[in-house]
Amino acid sequence: MKHAGLLLCHECDLLQRRASCPHRGVLRCRRCGAELERDHTDSSRRSLALASGALVLFVISNLFPIVGLAVNGNLIRATLWGAVEVLYLDGMWPIAGLVFITTILMPATQIVTLLWLLVPLEFGRKPREANLVFRVMGVARTWGMTEVLILGLLIALVKLSHIATVVTGVALWSFGALMVVLAGTGAALDVPALWHRIAPTPEFGTWSGAARAARPRPDRGLTGAACGLALCPCCELIVRLPASGGALACPRCATPLHLRKAGSLSRTWAFLIASIVLYIPANVLPVMDTSSLFGTQKDTIMSGVVYLWVSGSWPLAVVVFIASIAVPMIKILGLGYLAASAQRASRWLPQERTRIYRMIELVGRWSMLDIYVVTMLVALVQFKALATIKAGPAAIAFGAVVVMTMFAASAFDPRLIWDPLERDHA
Repeated sequence: MKHAGLLLCHECDLLQRRASCPHRGVLRCRRCGAELERDHTDSSRRSLALASGALVLFVISNLFPIVGLAVNGNLIRATLWGAVEVLYLDGMWPIAGLVFITTILMPATQIVTLLWLLVPLEFGRKPREANLVFRVMGVARTWGMTEVLILGLLIALVKLSHIATVVTGVALWSFGALMVVLAGTGAALDVPALWHRIAPTPEFGTWSGAARAARPRPDRGLTGAACGLALCPCCELIVRLPASGGALACPRCATPLHLRKAGSLSRTWAFLIASIVLYIPANVLPVMDTSSLFGTQKDTIMSGVVYLWVSGSWPLAVVVFIASIAVPMIKILGLGYLAASAQRASRWLPQERTRIYRMIELVGRWSMLDIYVVTMLVALVQFKALATIKAGPAAIAFGAVVVMTMFAASAFDPRLIWDPLERDHA
């Protein structure tokens, strides 16, 4: 059973009493439904075992070929690193860098940082530089996209099966296992419990102490902002900010704290406008150039969807259309709506707008699907005089759209959705 204290919702800022969390259950915010706490059984040891397994799978996935392509006795095998190298040598270094960061660097960082924290704790020691390492791990979890890579590989295999004989490699299966293990590692990790072992810090006050800091609203409860309390996004500690309203670093992990994200709306609009501008060339320019004995063909994202549809792979065509065309447009429209409504201090349907924000955060990374498909096709279809595939300029624009929309979602502060309701009841 969890000890008595307070919980502060990271999405609507509602301050709530901590109740005992049921076995393998979840505590949710009573106002917006956000997950506040989850019961984890033997979290540290499970996370350590899964992280150790993920390290082994990651090494295998990057040492062995993912897939091979056989044409007229020639067999070309591709590793993930080899695919990145081909893109770089073709002059597509922005895409090479993006693929390297999201499929190699960030998953490796996530695994290493988690082991850095858990291994010393297993032997009764405190990890060094835990605050910095934990923040780096948070970034790595956001930008690691192993699950999107797996789906991209499967779509690439379907396209390649129409060209030549496809030979699956060891790394394809180990990447699939790595995806499952990394997901399990993230689900097993209990952040507050881990930080309590690293740097025990008493929970902030009690409900009565918080209530004395500001007058509760009978119909809506009490918010962290009304009490001058902020939730650390890194270690989830509730911290009282100075009465002057200035910034403060978390006393446990040194993360800078604010009642609201600094310049949230202006940064959201900046990233959003950039993504709108880039969305046009991403869909108009060719994403892939194919050269063969029969001439040169330039394919856009939409023509790739049409190719999958007419070749009989309509389920994959639907997946690619949703991930590469519909999802970026939905993210842009959704973020624009959220930013505009927050700027106008709209009080309309806050729960529904919060759900839109969660959906945008959930689906944001899946737009990288087409980039991974192109990466694998470029790496494998290199038969010189017979056929070669190169990434087109739209790949760079599309990759930038994905990054900009993810930055925009990260910059937006969902608590701004609820602030106008608090001002009405002040």
